[in-house]
Amino acid sequence: MTVELMDTATLPGREFAALYAQAQQFYTRQMRFLDTHDTERWAGTFTEDAVLELPSRPGPVPARARLARYVRAGAERQRRAGGRLDHWVGKLDVRPRADGSLHTRCSALAYVTACDGGSRVLSVCVMEDVLVRAGGEWRIAHRRVSRDDLA
Repeated sequence: MTVELMDTATLPGREFAALYAQAQQFYTRQMRFLDTHDTERWAGTFTEDAVLELPSRPGPVPARARLARYVRAGAERQRRAGGRLDHWVGKLDVRPRADGSLHTRCSALAYVTACDGGSRVLSVCVMEDVLVRAGGEWRIAHRRVSRDDLA
């Protein structure tokens, strides 16, 4: 099996499968950092000059330091409100690019579990990322999050 790349290059099936598994593992770890409020490690999954676009923000959020502050503030709001916020990522589409980066698109479900054990969905979003290799690991260079009903 061969996978077509954007610039007409090809990638053997095993190599694509390995990249896909790496992308899945990346999102599993990243969401765990976010859900456990490990903001520094979560911010570290972005490149130094990464840009994050969120539907709740008027403009892009640049730089890892600002990303960490943004997530830290959200974690504090969640602690005050009670319950636990979790994220689930699925329907992952991975598109390798000729320059070695990956374009990914997935659904992200945010839900809160109350202290009594009941869960409710807060939002369903679409995340589109550009992943690049930095320091031997995948990092996000650009993330665009949109509401699922508007994507």
